[in-house]
Amino acid sequence: MCVGVPMKVVEAGFGYAICDDRGARRHIDTMLVGEVEEGAWLLVFIDAAREVIAEEDAEKILDALSAVEKVMNGAFSTDPSDRASIDLLFADLVDKDSSQTRH
Repeated sequence: MCVGVPMKVVEAGFGYAICDDRGARRHIDTMLVGEVEEGAWLLVFIDAAREVIAEEDAEKILDALSAVEKVMNGAFSTDPSDRASIDLLFADLVDKDSSQTRH
């Protein structure tokens, strides 16, 4: 499985962008998305941008990735206060009406 990671463009050139990946700078191929501007958000798979996304969507994805990383590292227990923290990182999903959820 391949997971897309949102990255913010800090510098752009022909066919590439230098992006911020949670504090690290990465050289990203942008040939599939075309010209991008500084400040744009890209959804990146294996150092190649596949889509330009809205900042709001980037934040949701980053929150979800953070929650998964914390769970994998054992940062959450069965303590209800920890579960609330996970819920906050998936706020856009938790707030959805259960009738919209597929079964």
